[in-house]
Amino acid sequence: NPFAAATASGYPGLIALVASARPDQVTLVPDSDGQITSDHGFDLRQDGARLRPLIAELQALGARVSLFMDADSADLERARELGADRIELYTGPYAEAFAHGDFAQRLQQCAEATARAQAVGLGVNAGHDLDQANLPVLLRAAPGIAEVSIGHALINDALYAGLASTVTAYLAARGLRTEDLGST
Repeated sequence: NPFAAATASGYPGLIALVASARPDQVTLVPDSDGQITSDHGFDLRQDGARLRPLIAELQALGARVSLFMDADSADLERARELGADRIELYTGPYAEAFAHGDFAQRLQQCAEATARAQAVGLGVNAGHDLDQANLPVLLRAAPGIAEVSIGHALINDALYAGLASTVTAYLAARGLRTEDLGST
């Protein structure tokens, strides 16, 4: 929850975490306290006024700011007006449709959302339930996606194939090789 305040149980609050860690990017997700996983993107008409100062404060700390958005959001261009640098497309509905073999509409929504975001100067990330099967299809339809967030599927695959070969496979799905990464 990006709006959660510091707690007595030790959570310092988002701004304090970012000030301490100094990440290159912060993705804001509209999860409520106690929510286990994301299930929707921001409604910028509802949350925009609270997001604008938070985005500015995070950017002042040197972070690129991305807003988690539904691919079918009517107001995703508003993310730019609020000062965000990127959006992260919530790909859960696409991944679920892909698993059932009826994903053309969801894939088209992701491709159109990517184009709309780029048209107003936003970078595009994507994440939620992406895996080695659905990721290449998504990236072919929406080649403007700059980054993807892979979590559960990567770890699951790594348990069977090993971490190094799994990372190599995901890089290949993105059209990259380990040599392309350079040293970090």
